Amino acid sequence: MTSQYKPSSYRLFRPALQHLFAALVATLLSGAATTVAHAATTQILVFGDSLSAGFGIGAQEALPAQLETRLRADGFDAHVINAGVSGDTTAMGLARLDYTLDAGKIDIAIIELGANDMLRGIDPKIARANLDRMIAAFQAKGVTVMLTTMASSDNWGQAYKQEFDSIYPELAAKHRATLIPFMMAAVWSDPKLLIGDGLHPNPAGVAKMVEIVAPPVEKLLTARRAGDVAAPQTGATPPQTR
Repeated sequence: MTSQYKPSSYRLFRPALQHLFAALVATLLSGAATTVAHAATTQILVFGDSLSAGFGIGAQEALPAQLETRLRADGFDAHVINAGVSGDTTAMGLARLDYTLDAGKIDIAIIELGANDMLRGIDPKIARANLDRMIAAFQAKGVTVMLTTMASSDNWGQAYKQEFDSIYPELAAKHRATLIPFMMAAVWSDPKLLIGDGLHPNPAGVAKMVEIVAPPVEKLLTARRAGDVAAPQTGATPPQTR
């Protein structure tokens, strides 16, 4: 989510950006393999937009970094990879998904997308279809999926809000994915938790987000450690997204 996104520029440079993004994720994953016991360390990918990328704040203050710090402090051996791209809609996330899946081993994917679809008034049916394909693609690779809830503002009317807000619980139920509650609920209502644009969280706001995200992640990690996690739904082979 970002007010600085320029659609025409993104379309022009998207192929190069996708390859650069894939290289970055691959580097992060390979770096984890050489600096920690890769087989024991759970690789968690946060696949999202600027709410994950850390728009307007430092990389070590962004959601993935703060989440990893929390998980390690609580005794979990986990590496959290920042795969957030500011400005991405669900369609843009889907367009770079294959590159991400080819980059390296992922155990858990936290999908955090949809805010930009909502802000632009994109048809909720499109956002639903894109997220549906993303979840299926991750699960087809044996990745456990967690889906973050996004809620629509009232700007587009109640019918839009109801259709958009239903996407997340319904897709989580369909794919048996863990649904993470709306992590921005307490942030957007408090200007002290936002940077100057009034939309994106500052480090304190991200800390509030981690308070929402960490408990379900830790519950899943505990279940994985105990061997009490069902295999991801695979279903039919998802269509290619390139």
